[in-house]
Amino acid sequence: MAEARTLKDKTIFITGASRGIGKAMALRAARDGANIIIAAKTTTAHAKLPGTIFSAAEEIEKAGGRALAVKTDIRFEDQVAAAVEQGVAEFGGLDIVINNASALGLTGLQDTTMKMYDRMQDINARGSYVLTQQAMPYLLKADNPHVLNISPPLSLKTKWFAGHTAYTLSKFAMSMWVLGLSAEFADKGVAFNALWPKTAIATAAVRNLLGGEKMINASRQPAIMGDAAWAVLTRDSRECTGRFMTDEEVLTEEGTTDFDQYAVVPGTPLIPDFFLD
Repeated sequence: MAEARTLKDKTIFITGASRGIGKAMALRAARDGANIIIAAKTTTAHAKLPGTIFSAAEEIEKAGGRALAVKTDIRFEDQVAAAVEQGVAEFGGLDIVINNASALGLTGLQDTTMKMYDRMQDINARGSYVLTQQAMPYLLKADNPHVLNISPPLSLKTKWFAGHTAYTLSKFAMSMWVLGLSAEFADKGVAFNALWPKTAIATAAVRNLLGGEKMINASRQPAIMGDAAWAVLTRDSRECTGRFMTDEEVLTEEGTTDFDQYAVVPGTPLIPDFFLD
């Protein structure tokens, strides 16, 4: 009989796991009994951004996992290094990194302040690189190490740059890490993959920045990304690497046929996500 796929006792470092997609991934792993390092900045509740690293930790432990909440601003290398060391000290190692934290700014050249430009580059592009670099010595010791970037498939179509080139550049940088590092570490057995939603996902960013309740109702729940991430992270790291996947694609490969179960309002036409040709 084939061994059951599970994340039990795996230690997973997730950025931006206090809410939304990051928390959904953490909760799915927690159901297996995983150890979750929650690295995010939110320590106090915000009216429009519910959830903190501490409330996420409580949910993770109720779901069956172990949690370590570490206040971390991934723009700063020393904070990332300290968070990794704290997680390793707590759980004895590190198996998986999920680069989920992201800054969003859909503005053109003349409306993008350099403060916002730097924020997107520092969090999306640089932050994911710094964390991966700090985690790599421990990933190289793991049995089935994975790095999963929440970033889109690479495309040079103008429509994905026009109007928000700075944001696109920062997200495509995360995808470039997948392209290059999957080859760099192929012989070491460390998997690098990118996962992206096929449709809009019902998160605070969608509600507050992109379209309000109307767009939320035409979205899928974050749980679909949690299930898709689980499927990727339980695959053999030497066999599944260097891929750019959507949540729907991954789950179809796993045999899922009922995607209406993830809809916020079942039967409602869904809004496609950005960057998908």
